[in-house]
Amino acid sequence: MITATTELAIRWLVYLAVTGDEHPTSPRRGAGALRCSPSYLAKTSNLLVKAGILRSIRGIRGGVVFARRPEEVSLLEVVEACQGLLTASYCGESTHNTEVCSYHSAMKELHEATTRALAKWTIKDLLKNPARCPEEGPTNCRMYFEDCLEVKRASRRHQ
Repeated sequence: MITATTELAIRWLVYLAVTGDEHPTSPRRGAGALRCSPSYLAKTSNLLVKAGILRSIRGIRGGVVFARRPEEVSLLEVVEACQGLLTASYCGESTHNTEVCSYHSAMKELHEATTRALAKWTIKDLLKNPARCPEEGPTNCRMYFEDCLEVKRASRRHQ
C-alpha cells in the first residue's frame, strides 16, 4: 500500500524535522543519512515541493526546507504527493440508489479507515517516538538514519 518512494519521503521529512535546520538541506547530504541514491531523493523532494510540503532553495547552498511546520503535514498529504489521490471505485456507483456488493462495502470501509488514519498522523507525531538505533540493540526498522544517535539527540532538543 505504501510505496518505496512514499516511505523515503516520510523518512526524509522526519530527518528534516529532527535536524531542525532552518538552512536548506541538499538531497545529496540527506541521501548519506538515509542511505539512498541522491538522484532518487532529489526526485522524491520534487514531489514534495510540488505538493507544497517542502520549499526548494536554489544556489550553491541550496536544498529544501519545510514549506509548512511539521505538525501541519499529515501522512495522507505525503502519500498523496507521492502516489496520487487515494481513490476507490465501487460497484453500483451511479446516480441510482443501488447497493454495492459485500466485497466493495469492505473495500470502501478499508479506504475510509486508511484515509482517516493517514490524515490523523503528522510528521511531528512521528518525532515523539523515533526508531530504535542499531547501536541500541537489534532492530529491523527502516525508519532509522545512518547517524541515528545524533538525530535522536537532536529530536529530544526539539520536543
